[in-house]
Amino acid sequence: MSRRSDQRRAAAFALYQHDVTSRELDDVFSRDATTFTRALAYASADYAADLDGVIERHAKGWTIDRIAPLEKAIMRVALLEMLHPDAVPADTPIPAEGAIDEAVETAKEFCGADAPKFVNGILAAALREQRADA
Repeated sequence: MSRRSDQRRAAAFALYQHDVTSRELDDVFSRDATTFTRALAYASADYAADLDGVIERHAKGWTIDRIAPLEKAIMRVALLEMLHPDAVPADTPIPAEGAIDEAVETAKEFCGADAPKFVNGILAAALREQRADA
């Protein structure tokens, strides 16, 4: 698992499993999980309250508890890299648009038909907000 997009997906799946099973993150990683995957999942969990606040602020009419766990995990990973690029060591941080694109592609492959649009809308709104505040 060398591609960063695969590692991001693995981090989202680990967060998802952690959320739905209440198992420790260490117990849900695959044996071949990379350092980057682990760091991304742990940082996303550490920043979960902040990231969930961003998600909920832009999810019009949705509380964080109503959002499907996998969609939430996918957005947490993308938002972490968008809003806290220094939280996980990487040779080259992913551009915000790249993080959004990867999150949408993951949602297309693994979530319901409406998920990609939902994920894209929330992450794009968060990016607009971030750029307006800069």
